[in-house]
Amino acid sequence: MAVKEKLILVTNDDGITSPGIRALIEAVRPLGRVVVVAPDSPQSGMGHAITIGVPLRLNQVDIFEDIEAWQCSGTPVDCVKLARDKILGGRKPDLCVSGINHGANHSINVIYSGTMSAAMEAAIEGIPSAGFSFLEYDYTADFSLPAKVAREVAERMLSSELPVGTLFNVNIPIVEEKNFRGIKICRQADAKWVEEFDERRDPHGKKYYWLTGEFKNRDTGDDTDVWALENGYASLVPVQFDLTNYKLKQQLEEEWKDLK
Repeated sequence: MAVKEKLILVTNDDGITSPGIRALIEAVRPLGRVVVVAPDSPQSGMGHAITIGVPLRLNQVDIFEDIEAWQCSGTPVDCVKLARDKILGGRKPDLCVSGINHGANHSINVIYSGTMSAAMEAAIEGIPSAGFSFLEYDYTADFSLPAKVAREVAERMLSSELPVGTLFNVNIPIVEEKNFRGIKICRQADAKWVEEFDERRDPHGKKYYWLTGEFKNRDTGDDTDVWALENGYASLVPVQFDLTNYKLKQQLEEEWKDLK
């Protein structure tokens, strides 16, 4: 009996024409049949947003050699939903990879990330998934190292028996390949953006605001994603979408027994 070719769904939040998604496609192309469904324009910071109240457009495009690709007018999560329901004919992919994002999605950034939300949506559907992000924001960045990391992780995921709901957040540092120290399995750092809004005025004297801020790491551990990235490693954080605080749940069950 012939072994069925692996099916790999590729998506992102930077848009279907971004250099990062092209690098990711080339990284996983040798591993199976690749189908791309990605936004038709950048969707950074969309988180797990879905489109409600306006129609979604889905158009096939011929921009990757020998790869079936579709662009969607919606969010990264919309792309995954439409891929599963309309494009893949009901077949569940063996793997979903999202990215490669321009910019970091470590620590608390995972909450806001469209890259990770696309991967999370696939994981919710029982598809092993990973989001890949490169700390470099330059549109002309060299994605050769991030692509090698993505290939290594994708190969491992396809060859492993992973639990339902598997979701990895992978970030790649800006280092020369000779100084790259490998992939480190980490926990999410206790770090966040301390945000401010820069108030300005337009030519008509009306106020407007630009979001600014400074990244603050409050975590001194050497097992975090931030530490790994600062020390030449790519970070791999296993992520879950069950947000229940089980420790507090147990405490409340004991202390609030008379709750009515």
